[in-house]
Amino acid sequence: MTERPSWGALAERALAGEAITPDEARAVLAAPDEELLPLVAAVGRVRRAHFGTAVKLNFLLNVKSGLCPEDCHYCSQSSLSTADIARYPLRPVGEVTAAAGRAVDLKAARFCMVASGRGPTDREVDQVCQAVAAVRAAHPRLEVCACLGLLKGDQAERLRAAGVFAYNHNLNTSERFYPEICATHTYRDRVETVERARAAGLSPCCGALFGMGEELEDVIALGYALRALRVDSIPVNFLIPIPGTPLAGRAPLGPRTALKILCLFRLLNPAAELRIAGGREVQLRWLQPLGLEVANSIFVGDYLTTTGQPPPADFAMIRDLGLSILGHEGAAPDEAPTAWGEIGDAGRLTRRPNA
Repeated sequence: MTERPSWGALAERALAGEAITPDEARAVLAAPDEELLPLVAAVGRVRRAHFGTAVKLNFLLNVKSGLCPEDCHYCSQSSLSTADIARYPLRPVGEVTAAAGRAVDLKAARFCMVASGRGPTDREVDQVCQAVAAVRAAHPRLEVCACLGLLKGDQAERLRAAGVFAYNHNLNTSERFYPEICATHTYRDRVETVERARAAGLSPCCGALFGMGEELEDVIALGYALRALRVDSIPVNFLIPIPGTPLAGRAPLGPRTALKILCLFRLLNPAAELRIAGGREVQLRWLQPLGLEVANSIFVGDYLTTTGQPPPADFAMIRDLGLSILGHEGAAPDEAPTAWGEIGDAGRLTRRPNA
């Protein structure tokens, strides 16, 4: 039987910039429950070495909803989905700038503009660039991230010239498992868009979605793939099994498994912004605070077609951990409200996600 590695030794290697081995990655994901807190404590040293006690808040705006020809099985906006969601073309500039103002009010450092579809038309890129210019003029310190699908031609360069800082395009899962969740584009298509964004001077933001039926080897393979791509920001999403999608009804990973995945991704990508993204309320549940001992970033507010935890609950979580909000260091996060609403059967102090 292979001896379990020392979590502290793995953290030291990560701090030195060295990759842990696949066997060590398997040990992290297989860590017994009694080792979970020591694992989090060790990996937390890596998080604090690179990001201190700051938590970066990100605000997401769905700038174009539904109307997508792709067949991504997890997505409520895909061509396979019958979920009851709003469907609309690109939002006008005024609505986008108003949402950016909301992001600033919620202390977000990054404003993420996400559009459904395979990829933008040149006309849509022009519209997005106009909105980005307006947002940057109103809020020059706010990072803008665009997520518009597969890019072509000079679209990445045009977005960069308009003031977009980062481009998000997630790999979501391993190359081996990818055909199980999407048939209308390939894993390689996604890698090429990430590379195109980087070549244009955009900060590459590329992450994962777990809980779709992937195996542990797929989790590990994706962690190494993101390390090889040298992405700056890694959003780790956990499946919200939305009714009307092919993955509706899939059993949750469980909060301990989700937490171990976060630990692995921090060890493999020690200096990357690690963001706990969609589904944290559903999959991490009461272990969300422990997630912030490993990750340094979360979304505040709602997601694409589902609701998130109310911002005051996030502020209270950050405060109670002794952490601070990036850009607001030295100021305590807002006090929690007197009531957060009902505690659902999943044990979350939040509204229930809806389709």
